Amino acid sequence: MSGTVKVGFVPLSAVAPRGVLVIFADKSLAFGPAGRKTLGAAAATVKRAAAAAKFDGKRGSCLDLLAPQGLQVDRLLVIGTGDQGRLGDDDFLKLGGAAAGRLKSGGSAAIVLAELAGGPLTPQQASSVAAGVRLRAYTFDRYKTKKKDDEAAPTAPVSIAVKDVAATKKEFAAAGAVVDGVLMARELVNEPPNVLFPVEFARRAAQLRRLGVQVDVLDVKAMTKLGMGALLGVSQGSAHDGRVVVMRWNGGRRGDKPVAFIGKGVCFDTGGISIKGAAGMEDMKGDMAGAACVVGLMHALAARKAKVNAVGAIGLVENMPSGTAQRPGDIVTSMSGQTIEIINTDAEGRLVLADVLWYVGQKFKPQFMVDLATLTGAIMVALGTEYAGMFCNNDELATRLAKAGQTSGERLWRMPLGAEYDKLIDSKFADMKNSGGRHAGSITAAQFLQRFVGETPWAHLDIAGTGMAAPSTDINTSWGSGFGVRLLDRLVSDHYEGRR
Repeated sequence: MSGTVKVGFVPLSAVAPRGVLVIFADKSLAFGPAGRKTLGAAAATVKRAAAAAKFDGKRGSCLDLLAPQGLQVDRLLVIGTGDQGRLGDDDFLKLGGAAAGRLKSGGSAAIVLAELAGGPLTPQQASSVAAGVRLRAYTFDRYKTKKKDDEAAPTAPVSIAVKDVAATKKEFAAAGAVVDGVLMARELVNEPPNVLFPVEFARRAAQLRRLGVQVDVLDVKAMTKLGMGALLGVSQGSAHDGRVVVMRWNGGRRGDKPVAFIGKGVCFDTGGISIKGAAGMEDMKGDMAGAACVVGLMHALAARKAKVNAVGAIGLVENMPSGTAQRPGDIVTSMSGQTIEIINTDAEGRLVLADVLWYVGQKFKPQFMVDLATLTGAIMVALGTEYAGMFCNNDELATRLAKAGQTSGERLWRMPLGAEYDKLIDSKFADMKNSGGRHAGSITAAQFLQRFVGETPWAHLDIAGTGMAAPSTDINTSWGSGFGVRLLDRLVSDHYEGRR
């Protein structure tokens, strides 16, 4: 995996920092007890510097002092917290990210004092700070032979000074597993398509076996036998055969129904015969961000030994134009037996998901299914890059997902489903067509998928605006964001572990 920093924990009471010292403070420059003790007489210098720099303590702001007089440190970073009484779980993650964003590549090791004016952070809050440091410090630089200073991420270790080291380490054992899942998803999305084609993607997913995940890989022969004509139609134009990977984590009670997550994995999307324009086509290496999220999520659940039975399934294809590619006007038969008229070969992701959704629903009878896909540009017109679109046939599942999104910071906005939209994808020649045209493009795509889920509670997350090329945040400057891993892990941990 590409670079991120190592994070450890040390006692708050034993801080004698060298290198970089990071302290959190509000607009009044109120420090916690350990901060006041560590700064000593240098606190007056800090206050003068803050006044000169007009440091207002706004959340995420930073006062950066080099070799401050009276301290044996190379740098002092004062990170603003804003109103400390209103900090939520996601805010501590962002504070860690803000700290990591100010560290220098190859610089001195850093000590972060995990306390506010009111006292030390709880183990959970300190763990969130540590997770934010690791998430922000990630960079994908595997293919760079020369690196500019402003492109390089911090590499020196970071220590988080906490009141209870043992309790914080225990808390971070789970949080760190989720971070690793996010970084795994980012890594997959960032890889170039000549490296990460379907068979290679499947090989990497199969490495989850090391964590006790049962992994089955369906090749073309197996998919043909199952009747996955929709998925196979997409992949038939590529020199790289498609795959379906099914991952199972059995951490719950024997006999409990699993929860299920399905990801679109189009490793590269040219649009097929309905070929895309050249501008920006290189971004279509990220059209597998949904599948990347599912792999990262399964890693997180297994690594933290989640008490749940979970299924992750991904459909992996390339959508390429060639003499063997499917054409507009073709009719394919899905695994469900429903027939689909191909109107636009660039509406391929829903074809992949259709067969995988049906397969998972029929084989595993899950409590619910959530699919993730960079499915439509229309969702970006509606929501931009701040929210992912959520389409759901079950109000309880939708409410739980929305709450998990608010808590994790990976936010969702519920979009409508309705029988009226089905008319737009009815076909004269088959049971349905794969494109309803320009109007309500995200909704008709979701209506299409709904035809393959039956009565199972189901949600479709359109992450076209959030899974790749989204704006940088406090905890991510990577092109591939890993969106969805923390969201869905929170959904599971809040509602489905140890439950029937």
